[in-house]
This record gives sequence, C-alpha cells and structure tokens, in this order.
Amino acid sequence: MNLFETVQEMGHEQVLFCHGQDPEIKAIIAIHDTSLGPAMGATRLWPYVNEEAALRDALRLSRGMTYKAACANIPVGGGKAVIIANPENKTPELFRAYGRFIETINGRFITGQDVNLTPQDVREISKETSYVVGVEERSGGPAPVTAKGVFLGIKAAVKFRLQSTHLEGLQVAVQGLGNVGSNVCHLLHESGAKLFVTDISKEKTAEIKRQFGATVVEPEEIFSLEVDVIAPCALGAILNSATIPLIQAPVIAGAANNQLENEKLHGQMLVDKGILYAPDYVINAGGLINVYNEMIGYDEEKVFQQVDNIYDTLLEIFDRSSKQSLTTNEAAKQLAEDRIMRARKVKTLALV
Repeated sequence: MNLFETVQEMGHEQVLFCHGQDPEIKAIIAIHDTSLGPAMGATRLWPYVNEEAALRDALRLSRGMTYKAACANIPVGGGKAVIIANPENKTPELFRAYGRFIETINGRFITGQDVNLTPQDVREISKETSYVVGVEERSGGPAPVTAKGVFLGIKAAVKFRLQSTHLEGLQVAVQGLGNVGSNVCHLLHESGAKLFVTDISKEKTAEIKRQFGATVVEPEEIFSLEVDVIAPCALGAILNSATIPLIQAPVIAGAANNQLENEKLHGQMLVDKGILYAPDYVINAGGLINVYNEMIGYDEEKVFQQVDNIYDTLLEIFDRSSKQSLTTNEAAKQLAEDRIMRARKVKTLALV
C-alpha cells in the first residue's frame, strides 16, 4: 500500500498510529472529514492478519462514518479506530492506555463501542478521556436503536422495490445474530415476516429459532435462498464476485458495515441483477444517532424521530438512483457530499 497516496485518494484529514508498551497496544485512528463537526466513530478490536489490513479497515470505516453522519443529518464528521489485538487478550489497562491516546487528540475524535468492545470496556476508556460515548447505554445501548433503523430501512426498500407497505408474509434472510441482528429478527417477527437465519454460533441460531420460529441455514447457504430480502448483519465485504451471482432476493438491506467488497464493481453488479441495495451507512445510522444524542443530552423521543427519518432518506436515495441511473451507493454519496459541501461553504463564509 502506498500510504500517503491511499489516504489522499480517500480524502482523509488525519491518520494517527498509536503504539505503546506496558501494556502493549497498537491502534490506528482515522479521521476522515470534520466539515460537519468533530469526527465520531466507534473503536473496533480485531486480530487483523497484518497492519495493512487494519489500516484499510480504519480508512474505509471512517469514510463511511462521514457519509453516515451526513445522510442522518447529524452535525459530526467521520472517524474510526481499530485496535490490533486478540479479544482474549484485552485488559482494562489496555483500554485505559487507549483512552490516553484519545485524550491527546483534544476532541477532534470521539469514540465508542464497536466489535469486541463491551460497555465495561467503554467505561474503562472513559476513565482517561471525556471524548467517548456509550458510557450510559441509554435506550439499552446503540444496538436496539440501530436495529430499529435497519427495520425501517427494510420497510423502505420493500416499498420501493416490491411496492408493498407491510412485511407480513415476506421471507427475510438474516446473516449474523449479534446484538443488532437479533434485535432485527425480533422486529421482523413482530411484523409477521418469515425468518431464515444463519450465524457461526449454533447457540445464537438455536435461540432465534426458539424465540421466533426461524428456519436455520448454514452460512454458505444464506445468499442463494429464494427469499424477498437478505439482511447482512455480520462483518463487511460479503457482497462480492463470489456471493452476488448466487443471490435470488430482490432486496438487500442490513446492518453490516462496508457490505460491498468493491463499491463500484459490486454496486453495479447488483444493479445489473435488478437487486435493490440499501447503502449500509444510511440504514445502520441508528447507533450513531443514539450515541450522538447521549453526548448532547438524551431525549428518547427526539432520538426515535431522527431514526424514523432513515425511512424517508432511503426512499429519497432510491428515487435519486432510479432517476439519475446511479447505483444506490453512488446516490447516497451524492446526497452526503451535497450536505458536506454546503457545510464547508458556510464555514468559509463565516471566516470572510
């Protein structure tokens, strides 16, 4: 990887490499854009195969956060952090050390909980910095609010692609049954949808089968099912040249970040197959909305009003995509970049 060329190409403002001993810590903090406000993005802990893989993840996720905030009309910029470590080796001391790194950025980056971090880990980080959200777990934490946004996004996609205003009787395949995926299953079941689920954890699939009567399938089967909707709710890059040819569903709408392995190539492949894709950073913005409101003073009614807007935003994106012959991902970026450019113009005028 040509580091500076890659960072410039993706439009990042700053990338920080954090390293320390006692405890040993390796972390990357990527700040993509602060036109709308300080960069917000959760921290992911993962045993990456190498440092280049960790950097690529941080860069892609932070850019996605910029677009997510802009599409959600939240006045923050985009950032993301990754800690390179095995989850089995995490300690309170590691998160305290990480918190000290966050503090040195003086508020340009505000973080929270992502993969392999718990609320208690976030509280350890907060002992060293105030630039962290999710400490209080309002409304049960970000997962239920994220799931509500995903559920509304599925409804928007079904309305646009299938011309239906309800989900009763529709067949939905959910990949990944973590905190968000299981909450999505709950909402879908309540709406009368028939569930097909998969996860690497047999315990999770058994529990969703018990609670909601879901049909359990093997992970390699999920994309080839003849269902109405596929909802990816696990890790990213699962829409690729191997999986897209298998897909029978007319709608893809789920919570996972960075679902398209290659945005241009695989976004167009979905269009060519007649599949409507709900851009991940739009449909999964509920978590960001939740923690942002926790930071400014939590009002649950306001939070869910903002989450409800995900439905209308996706319909606007689908319409723009159709009228302008864009992929939905391109239409979402166009909407986000329009809002970011307006913010930059306002800042420029304020300096004159």
